[in-house]
Amino acid sequence: MAEQEKEATLPSKENFSEWYNGMLQIAEIMDVRYPVKGSYVWYPFGFSIRRNVYDIIRGLLDKDHQETLFPLLIPEHEFMKEAEHIKGFEEEVYWVLNGGTTPLDVKLALRPTSETAIYPMYRLWVRTHADLPLKLYQIVNTFRYETKHTRPLIRLREITSFKEAHTVHATWDEAASQVDEAIRLYIEFYRRLAIPVLPSKRP
Repeated sequence: MAEQEKEATLPSKENFSEWYNGMLQIAEIMDVRYPVKGSYVWYPFGFSIRRNVYDIIRGLLDKDHQETLFPLLIPEHEFMKEAEHIKGFEEEVYWVLNGGTTPLDVKLALRPTSETAIYPMYRLWVRTHADLPLKLYQIVNTFRYETKHTRPLIRLREITSFKEAHTVHATWDEAASQVDEAIRLYIEFYRRLAIPVLPSKRP
């Protein structure tokens, strides 16, 4: 512990990575010593912080959404249907090629994001206007083969705290209204965390 404390007091401008990792270790938020690059272990104290944060977002979302859970594995043919959307993920996808020692007939992606897992099911669920609006969210782990320098809580290969909401609406106006509501929701979320936020519209 003494050595960790010494490392944690290093000025950030001299060795920020060492200081940052040391602080996470000393505060018992996350252990960076797991032997897989980009994967880290939550200490119980750190995980309790994570749970408290997600209790806030769940409390806000559950007023107007339902929580769900979609599979981690995505068939290649479904994944590639959104080739334009996933273009930035092509080099970051983990593929499952075998089940035990048996080659799989269909390659399976470990989700880097969930659109291609969710929308094939939405197509089955939404049959008439009576099924709308559909507002679901999930909190899951995702995987991305980050080739850049990984850092706990910032850039990981296994993202253990990935929250995404997906909604379907009958009209453009209803969808636009949902965007406005989502902005208000996240402003309130960050307010409760005492984090300043400035909404902006991407050109």
